[in-house]
Amino acid sequence: MLPLAFGVLDEPATVLCIGAHCDDIEIGCGGALVRLAREHPSARFVWAVFAGEPRRERESRGAAASLVGEGRLEFRQFGFRESYFPSQSDRVKDAFESLKSSVSPALIFTHRLEDRHQDHRTLAELCWNTFRSHLILEYEIPKYEGDLGQPNFFVPLAESDLDHKVATLMRSFPSQHARAWFTPETFRALARIRGIECAADSGYAEAFHARKICV
Repeated sequence: MLPLAFGVLDEPATVLCIGAHCDDIEIGCGGALVRLAREHPSARFVWAVFAGEPRRERESRGAAASLVGEGRLEFRQFGFRESYFPSQSDRVKDAFESLKSSVSPALIFTHRLEDRHQDHRTLAELCWNTFRSHLILEYEIPKYEGDLGQPNFFVPLAESDLDHKVATLMRSFPSQHARAWFTPETFRALARIRGIECAADSGYAEAFHARKICV
């Protein structure tokens, strides 16, 4: 296991977080963002969410502020129709071009290219198409389809960071509480498995797919 410190990010760094729906970023990389915010106090976080009704947008805004701090957050909501991203690909592409022209990220978090959800997959493809010379980490979302893969980039989490992530998810997204999978046990279980895979001292980690890294 070869360590790569987040300290390689230039200061001040901009971190671009891309999510199809209003809880994807928080689920996929919430713990890593808590750690990044703590270790890089000058970092700026751009939260780009592509679908979501006003109620869910408010949920995500609150969650984002809880994870990284409201004063360091820029929140963008694009308002595309959920579950129809492939048929809106030209407009979604235009949204990515607007991000490219206004954000110069040192690090990008987005969905996994092999994700079976059509919205997730569309964003991952357009992210790679748009940001061709950037460090991109693809996060994972547990779901019914069981499409979790074998990640190759791990971010160990202090137990307090995982606690912060899970508490934020459960507090910020009451609209999701009726979903059987949206439970603290789900988020802790995946973090525990990834923690085992990278021998994290705390026992917990988030994992990502990193396709190109130059050091």
